[in-house]
Amino acid sequence: METVVVPIKERNSNGSSSEKRKDAEGSSSKKQKDDKGSSEKHKGVKNHELAAHHHEKAAKHHREAAQHHKDGNNKKACESTVKALGHHCLASEAEREDVKHHIGK
Repeated sequence: METVVVPIKERNSNGSSSEKRKDAEGSSSKKQKDDKGSSEKHKGVKNHELAAHHHEKAAKHHREAAQHHKDGNNKKACESTVKALGHHCLASEAEREDVKHHIGK
């Protein structure tokens, strides 16, 4: 017999909705939930760590750009700024993935 998993939305006592997965017979599989929960948790942690890493790198390059401006080296300041913007883009991508992960619940 094949098990089919379908999402079922339920209202919590505080009015928000949550989604539980149940098989075709109406019972939920604890192992399936545990496996999914662990994988989802890992994705969330990975996305946050990746975003933080790129924010830190962007900050480093912005500080370098500021110092280059102080030193009057506009070319190096521009290069550092471009590197910082690249890291901002990568951080934003990781944040978008995290939002998708939260919305998907």
